[in-house]
Amino acid sequence: MASSSLLKTSPVVLDKTEFVKGQSLRQSPVSVVRCHPAAPSALTVRASSYADELVKTAKTIASPGRGILAMDESNATCGKRLASIGLENTEANRQAFRTLLVSVPGLGEYISGAILFEETLYQSTVEGKKMVDVLVEQNIVPGIKVDKGLVPLAGSNNESWCQGLDGLASRSASYYQQGARFAKWRTVVSIPNGPSALAVKEAAWGLARYAAISQDNGLVPIVEPEILLDGEHNIDRTFEVAKQVWAEVFFYLAQNNVMFEGILLKPSMVTPGAECKDRATPQQVADYTLNLLRQRIPPAVPGIMAIFVWWTI
Repeated sequence: MASSSLLKTSPVVLDKTEFVKGQSLRQSPVSVVRCHPAAPSALTVRASSYADELVKTAKTIASPGRGILAMDESNATCGKRLASIGLENTEANRQAFRTLLVSVPGLGEYISGAILFEETLYQSTVEGKKMVDVLVEQNIVPGIKVDKGLVPLAGSNNESWCQGLDGLASRSASYYQQGARFAKWRTVVSIPNGPSALAVKEAAWGLARYAAISQDNGLVPIVEPEILLDGEHNIDRTFEVAKQVWAEVFFYLAQNNVMFEGILLKPSMVTPGAECKDRATPQQVADYTLNLLRQRIPPAVPGIMAIFVWWTI
């Protein structure tokens, strides 16, 4: 794995518009050239004070043979699960439901991290033990959903953006104090609606800001630009959009001084649109997805996660 010190060696950050092929620099004629000491660059990458811990946390979550448990259902969604078996949506019932999840015998053999809803992070089990402590005792890293949901993106083609950056630093610091060690932020890109350059940039920039803020407060960010399945497009169209999105994401992660060794990725599988008549085989989906990862993901990233665990009552 590449060392985080590699990130510190670049003295300048280039804008994408400066990557122009076939141009040479013009020089004005001068008679005397005077050299002066260069001022220290203000664009150096500063390592987070949590750098070593972030790397350790990311490696723990990405440990072989284990995955992430997504139990970050909101209180409203949890209420739907409870209603399906005739239970009222009360804090006591949500507590009992979540206690059942975290206390499964041998859970830590298969689960390396658990994404929690905010209420769960501060909750105790029915026996009075903190949910976070129950997870840590099983070598499961507690995480927290930090975004505030999708809202319409003004000026776009009926696309969305993910809100939640306001107050994220203070919330992340509180989550860390409560025992969380990684964070989840979900944004989406819609192929049928474009995607527009505005929507792709907004998704990438939002993820980068969230990642930088999370690392500054000791949380490993899961970077997740979800390519929605809706649409009639074929698998090649999904592949091209995914390449564009991930290129933007890593460009802005670098612009925001995010340490790649302290992040985790959750990419979408490269598939045809849900309404596409030309279906892809599992082997094709695997080939396209791996090709995307090879072309776009830096080797410094310690883990690429797929969250497949779903809980229902």
